[in-house]
Amino acid sequence: MNMEATSVFRPKLGSQFSLPSTTNLFPLRKLYGFPLTSFPGKPIKRIRLKASNTLTFDDKERTRKFKKLPLSEWTHYFHSIPLDISEMDALKEEIDALKPKVKNTFMSSQGSDSTKTKILMIYLFVSLGLAYHFEEQIYETLKEGFENIEKIMAGEEDLYTVSIIFWVFRRYGHYISSDVFQRFKGSNGSFKESLIGDAKGMLSLYEAAHLATTKDYILDEALIFTSSHLETLVATGTCPPHLLARIRNALSICQHWNFEVLVPLDFIPFYEQEKDHDEMLLKFAKLSFKYLKLIYLQDLKILTKWYKKLDFPSKFPPYFKDRCVENYFFVLPVFFEPQLSSARMLLTKGFILLGIQDDTFDRYASISEAESLGNSLKRWAPDHSMDKQPEYLKSVLKVILDTFQEFEKELSPEGRSYSVKYTIEEFQASSKANVELAKWAQVSHVPSFEKYMEVGQMEITACVTVAYILMSMGKTGTKEAFEWLKSRPKLVQSLCTKGRLMNDIAGFEDDMSRGYVVNAVNCYMKQYGVTEKEAFKELRKMVVNTHKTLNEEFLTTTCVSHYVLRETMDFARMIIVTYNGYEGFTLPDEGKIEEYMTSLFVDHTLKML
Repeated sequence: MNMEATSVFRPKLGSQFSLPSTTNLFPLRKLYGFPLTSFPGKPIKRIRLKASNTLTFDDKERTRKFKKLPLSEWTHYFHSIPLDISEMDALKEEIDALKPKVKNTFMSSQGSDSTKTKILMIYLFVSLGLAYHFEEQIYETLKEGFENIEKIMAGEEDLYTVSIIFWVFRRYGHYISSDVFQRFKGSNGSFKESLIGDAKGMLSLYEAAHLATTKDYILDEALIFTSSHLETLVATGTCPPHLLARIRNALSICQHWNFEVLVPLDFIPFYEQEKDHDEMLLKFAKLSFKYLKLIYLQDLKILTKWYKKLDFPSKFPPYFKDRCVENYFFVLPVFFEPQLSSARMLLTKGFILLGIQDDTFDRYASISEAESLGNSLKRWAPDHSMDKQPEYLKSVLKVILDTFQEFEKELSPEGRSYSVKYTIEEFQASSKANVELAKWAQVSHVPSFEKYMEVGQMEITACVTVAYILMSMGKTGTKEAFEWLKSRPKLVQSLCTKGRLMNDIAGFEDDMSRGYVVNAVNCYMKQYGVTEKEAFKELRKMVVNTHKTLNEEFLTTTCVSHYVLRETMDFARMIIVTYNGYEGFTLPDEGKIEEYMTSLFVDHTLKML
């Protein structure tokens, strides 16, 4: 696909890591109102860590130290960018004219394999960023298809077809057995060597393997088998260039765990070079994606104007992450569709508050300041000592309280004040954990790994983020959904573990550079007497466990709506993309985050056919 681009940013590509094989899930225990992961004991070795075992400090005499963070180059970029509303209107007209034609092509499939054809087309819709146009038709097709799954799969020996059907059903919450892949094994119990010559089929099996649950052992084998051979293909270049590019991208991050809105960036040019591509479908994808990018530009002009008015840089010392536009990018996996601008705005503001809260506790506040802020957030009003605190801390508290008041004002007319109340409760729980971690950090106390995870999984703000998502979802974010969150189901527990570990793995170097030793890596090293390399290896295994648990809980949870589960899984995708071998939030220019943002927010839109 030909693209014209102008970019004011030059993203630097970061290295990726691949996660090792999995281990069993660990038993759970309770703290902060929900059972969290416990970890198996190992023989304890004595090693030297520059850390104390007791909490002793003199707050008044402590010299404040913090690592200055540069202001984001993105924050003011969109103020002067022109937006042509007439262009948006014209695009919308073209999309509205093409949509019924594409729908008719999808629904009019006939013959004995019509359902199979529709499912393969659903995969194209998802990959081209078009699924939201046809949600009703997709759900109905898959519901009917699932009732006849055995008939659909009977006699099907094409690796690509079986893998894509499996991927689509599981992606939409239908449990289809991984035994469908037994047909591709030989008499020796291994995958047939003849499959290696089918590059597209191997890529599809690789993608399907990432939807594994804790009991899909054949998919563990499939992932090892396909990864090895796909890496060889990339190294030797023995397949068409457009397919090679797609394989390379998949080895960096699979489609299942990528943002749905990022997939078309690679898939549209890939599909255009496929000999059997549908011209009308390709044009519809390009038009829709161009329109989507203009909607994002419109959102960002409004959002950055709001952010500029608050003038955080003048209120806070340069310890906090000035990340307005970056926060908007990070909400896209959850709410990327064009009609969800209000939800994106609400969630972005929530993310900004979480960033300010976290950086204040984590990077700057003294113990007395952290306790005062923690007490004030617990009371949801200034505590008795807040008047004596520095002006920056008063500003932190004020912006949090004022923004939640803004949320209340916006959602109260919809009868959704309850969603603000629930979210405040989660915010307060997160603040409590932040205070405890801040106390450890300021005296370089390295607790046991188990104790650290009990507190750290709450501090990482996964629960409050899910609450923000529910608050932003409109009527789908019901009281029942919030109560489900409060019960700390296994899906949420896994999100907490994933977020904590991936953050600590990717941010370890930054933590250590500023003398922050309270990190999962250090705690694991201390408790189990292992090297840094061994600790990283074990923590990555734990991360892989969470992938499988999330997939399993998505397929088996029935007490909340599919939409709530889907958006919760989308939050997991945000975590994975953010920490995919780099600390994408703190240092977006050192990984692929800035490249992604440039592609979505800056580059000229795709050429039309």
